[in-house]
Amino acid sequence: MKSHYRAVVIGGGVVGASVLYHLAKLGWREVVLIERAELCSGSTWHAAAGFHALNADPNIAALQDYTIKLYRELEAESGQAIGLHMTGGVNLAGTPDRWEWLKSAFAIFQTMGIETASLVTPDEIKRLSPITDVTGILGGLYDANEGHLDPYGTTNAYVAAARRRGADLVLRNRVVELRWEAQGWTIVTEQGTLKAEHVVNAAGLWARRIGHMASVDLPVTPMQHHYLVTETIPEVAALERELALTVDLEGFTYLRQEGKGVLLGVYELDPRHWSMEGAPWDYGMELIAPDVDRIMPELAKGFERFPCLAKAGIKRWVNGAFTFTPDGNPLVGPVPGLRNYWVACGVMAGFSQGGGVGLSLAQWMVEGEPAKDVFGMDVARYGRFASNGEYLGQMTAQFYSRRFVMSYPNEQLPAGRPLKTAPIHDLMTEEGAQWGVSFGLELPLYFAPKGGSFVETPTLRRSNAFPLVAQEATAARNGVVMLDSSAFARYEVTGPGARAWLDRLLASKIPSEGRARLAPMLSFSGRLMGDLTVFNWGRGCFWLMGSYYLRQWHMRWFGEHLPERDVLIRDVSDEIVGLAIAGPRSRELLSRLSSADLSNDSLPFMAAVELDIGPVRARVGRLSVAGELGYELNMAATEQRALYRSLIEAGAELGLTQIGYNAVNSLRLEKSFGIWSREFTWAYTPGMSGLDRFVAFDK
Repeated sequence: MKSHYRAVVIGGGVVGASVLYHLAKLGWREVVLIERAELCSGSTWHAAAGFHALNADPNIAALQDYTIKLYRELEAESGQAIGLHMTGGVNLAGTPDRWEWLKSAFAIFQTMGIETASLVTPDEIKRLSPITDVTGILGGLYDANEGHLDPYGTTNAYVAAARRRGADLVLRNRVVELRWEAQGWTIVTEQGTLKAEHVVNAAGLWARRIGHMASVDLPVTPMQHHYLVTETIPEVAALERELALTVDLEGFTYLRQEGKGVLLGVYELDPRHWSMEGAPWDYGMELIAPDVDRIMPELAKGFERFPCLAKAGIKRWVNGAFTFTPDGNPLVGPVPGLRNYWVACGVMAGFSQGGGVGLSLAQWMVEGEPAKDVFGMDVARYGRFASNGEYLGQMTAQFYSRRFVMSYPNEQLPAGRPLKTAPIHDLMTEEGAQWGVSFGLELPLYFAPKGGSFVETPTLRRSNAFPLVAQEATAARNGVVMLDSSAFARYEVTGPGARAWLDRLLASKIPSEGRARLAPMLSFSGRLMGDLTVFNWGRGCFWLMGSYYLRQWHMRWFGEHLPERDVLIRDVSDEIVGLAIAGPRSRELLSRLSSADLSNDSLPFMAAVELDIGPVRARVGRLSVAGELGYELNMAATEQRALYRSLIEAGAELGLTQIGYNAVNSLRLEKSFGIWSREFTWAYTPGMSGLDRFVAFDK
């Protein structure tokens, strides 16, 4: 072990090995992987080691496709056999909605250029997996680029290929302390102390403990996962080709061939956590005692779908711990607020995603940004609230129990809610508000009849909430509406260097005093980092406003580019909230509460001024996401209730209607107004997204 490295990767599972390999492949030679025990001695050694192409996030599906295609190249480069079984895999649809969802996923795969996928009939499923009872199955999504492999061989192949490129490996050496000192990391291990420019936490079951060494509390926790391996099954032994990996989505089970028997895994509806703060340091290649009674309902479904299991002997039970995040996706990237501290953990599907995770993180570290949009895996998609034990426990249990449960676009799930609420949350609830959530904050989606018992029925098509949303959109077009706009992020920028810094940070011109402007923010390669609105309130005070759920993501970016002095940026999203009014009668409503001249000449489009509105002094922006005449009223959180009541009273004669974000989404689509994660993402440039008209190309 050397005394200094460019990067130290902590953790010798498949993910840490992949990070090491990709760093070396991209040209970094002074890199080392440090493992507390042996390679694969965490979750990796007991993994079922199947790899799948299907993912609800197309960007993550693309990285899974990369991971799978990498395996043959890795085996050839390393000279290490990885036990690759390219059997193909099929996901079964047992309901009309599931079948429609799989057909939609297939269409997305086609747009991505994934040519190995196809839709298959029940008869074709039977040929791919002859032991499957296809009763009730409508069809399936097959991908020839799926299968399983040897977890030990694969991890060693990553490391062997990395070492051929100059990387180091240190085993049986636990990291005991991490300190940031003198522009670098000091890593104290059992075998001595070393320095590094970068640290990567790829510690798997121990990721949370390694995080605590750097005062980072990661939202990741281990959970139990069962599978069984059978003795020889005559029907399997007689096959001329290997069974396709088969996922019974309605049965919560997956099956693949193991020798002349099979491996059957379950995602039970009654999951259990294990050692939530992370595995003990002395935890080795051990398993958790099976809890067969608890998983019996799912096992029964598996035995029905694969009838030959009823006569098979069980060779062994495996109940091992895997790490999960609140949404089941990995945590990847630089930790906000810490220099050169990177994470690659929470990778529940390590053999599907490990290659893509390693590639993306290595590109980020070496080249400054990943080549693909990886926000679905970015550690900055969560705030500190997500690491709370109760919240984390509820969210991970909900994800696990719904691993194979059909999800709907308009479905709202209960775990971890309500966590954060606007000051007028209770008043809106009384008025019939139906709630969604963004970054832990409850936000109104639409309003149902007051005092009723409306329940939205999740669907892939128009739900029973559609007429309610239509009424709200109509009210915005014809009258006046009000929206709780607390679910927008607000950042205050001050200091003598504020304007100059913003001029460098943003691609747009900086507005003059009393004005606002749409402001694209770009990455090193010219791709979008945000579709912000910049407000110049005067006296050296600026605001940036953007998507609420990007608060950590944007604050990380701001922090990485903030000068050492003369500029102060604060996330004031919890201090400042808002109410937006819009519609042809919105000026009339506002004039009932303000003596200011609200005419178009005095308060033109994109004006940004401070006004007395009723009992509140508000910062007012003359703009509207809904596309109609509108005003955004921003006030201290402690004053929102007072202004809300004043607007309700003043708007009664005007037919003021409260609306939610579903109506706003419909209205902004009619106006061709883009929003982040839909029309605008990191994958696009201003020219690709139509935002180039806001770029000051003469800067």
